[in-house]
Amino acid sequence: MADAFEVGIRELATEINQQMARVREAYGELSVMEHTARSADGMVSVTVGRHGQMLGLELNPRVYRTLSSSQLADAIMQEVNKATAAVSEQSKQLLQPLMPESVPYEEVFGEKVMLDAFFPKPVEPTP
Repeated sequence: MADAFEVGIRELATEINQQMARVREAYGELSVMEHTARSADGMVSVTVGRHGQMLGLELNPRVYRTLSSSQLADAIMQEVNKATAAVSEQSKQLLQPLMPESVPYEEVFGEKVMLDAFFPKPVEPTP
């Protein structure tokens, strides 16, 4: 009996170590994740990081001849939004396989995430 218990513990420890290695690998990929979005006309290029922070902005020198300041601002915002959405989707694709099947990704990492998402639901006593 003790041997079966020890084998079970070793198997569980191996599984946990493998899962932790996958989490560390995913975290490493997340830490360098970024995406660049370019406007169709090639006038605006924006790079954002994993948290949506702007890492780079490139403007074609001709942009000042073709767009007004408000059009340029709109074009930049469009590309920031596209790049941010792409990084968000890449993060989801990377992290979703690490989530327990019973926990929806959006509940833990979604826009309106609450602290409750990290805890199990209360156990109700049976009458």
